Amino acid sequence: MNNDNIIVINPLKDIDKLKALASEQRVQLLDLLRSKSMNINEIAAVCSLPQSNVATNIGILEEAGLVCSEKVNAKRGSQKRCSINFSEIMIKFVDEKKAPNNIIEVEMPIGIFTECSVEPPCGLCSVEHIIGYLDTPESFLEPDRLKAGLIWLGNGFVEYKFPNNLKFESRELQKLEVSLELSSEIPGTNKNWLSDITMWINNVEVGIWTSPGDFGDRRGKLTPPWWKLEGSQYGLLKYWSINKEGSYVDGNRISDITLNDLSLQDHSSIKIRIGVKEDAEHMGGMNIFGRGFGNYDQGIILRLHF
Repeated sequence: MNNDNIIVINPLKDIDKLKALASEQRVQLLDLLRSKSMNINEIAAVCSLPQSNVATNIGILEEAGLVCSEKVNAKRGSQKRCSINFSEIMIKFVDEKKAPNNIIEVEMPIGIFTECSVEPPCGLCSVEHIIGYLDTPESFLEPDRLKAGLIWLGNGFVEYKFPNNLKFESRELQKLEVSLELSSEIPGTNKNWLSDITMWINNVEVGIWTSPGDFGDRRGKLTPPWWKLEGSQYGLLKYWSINKEGSYVDGNRISDITLNDLSLQDHSSIKIRIGVKEDAEHMGGMNIFGRGFGNYDQGIILRLHF
């Protein structure tokens, strides 16, 4: 467990977590497990409680996702060791954000890509486990890819099809915007590992953003505890935008491609392709972070501004 791992509890939705915390004894167990993992017998001895009482309360905390347990070898068979999932718990009312009337927003889970071509190092994982096999491009065909919270590749691309809501609008489009959390990719991590990441929209190359590195100096705020610190932890939230004058990343101009160049009205969908080209100057791979990984709890968001 990493000291930077935080959970934000929405009291309107996370009732199970609130109920788990509504016990002084269970809160004391969480506090005890902050220092190290322990088995049921050890916890019972430290707290001077019956083992059955400890087992029941640990079970409640596990169901709420606040504690995790794993079986490890012991002198006699195996034992169940318990550890805390989060070092910091925040209870916060979350306002449901609604897009302004002049914006249509669609969020796409990162695993729902419609086309891909990837080269090792590559892989996918959900918040629970690795999907398929590491460094095996065929794993990108696994049905479980729909649950992906992290995708990585050495070079190649993934492509997503968004509904073209523009075809049902009489208003004039002023800007198209795509946001997603990205980093470079190298076995292990390296904060100074450059990678030229390219975006295409409807097969038109919009422009390149150079990622500064693959970040592993600390655990991502959302990255699950089972994901080793030696792996990519978080990325940077980047905003690609295209308007009538050109294309931009975070407000910095990257090309002269405009909305007119995308021929949006000629297509039933809006295709967003993101990848690293084989002839890139800095071919440093790519990580895409989705829900449950990294620092931003989102997939790939497409916004149409009218």
